[in-house]
Amino acid sequence: MEITASLKYLRIAPRKVRLVARLIKGLSVEKAEQQLKYSPKRSGVDVLKLLKSAKANAVTNYHLDPKDLFVARINVTDGPILKRTMPRARGSAYLIRHRSCHVNLVLKPIDEKKIKTIDAKDLSSKAKKSRISKTTKTVRKEKTHVKALKGQSKNIIQRKVIN
Repeated sequence: MEITASLKYLRIAPRKVRLVARLIKGLSVEKAEQQLKYSPKRSGVDVLKLLKSAKANAVTNYHLDPKDLFVARINVTDGPILKRTMPRARGSAYLIRHRSCHVNLVLKPIDEKKIKTIDAKDLSSKAKKSRISKTTKTVRKEKTHVKALKGQSKNIIQRKVIN
């Protein structure tokens, strides 16, 4: 099951939005919100609104718990480019491109059923209940931890060094 939300005609260059999108890909919804809330980039606010919209879609339309969701995909594609001219020396003109972008976000629930069926095959009924709850909690923590590290390891690249 996929929960989608989209943001169209965002007046920020797609290259700048992709930096923020790369940070939250694969993270749980809670960790992605934290990441975006404290992001220094201007597009972080807009992507945070989009994430909250997707979370609201999951709750209202599919009756899912937002704690069990993670960011499966986030695509940033080019939108229309507004073209303007800047007068330059000797009567010439330079072209200025105001770029825009479209952002699509897909949330998916974390699968617990698969983990439970694997553990349930070879356990007795009493040990089954205690072991299933322990294993699902540990697997969930490991997955989110790995995904969190994956998202945090990608750095935002500066193009110029400021002295």
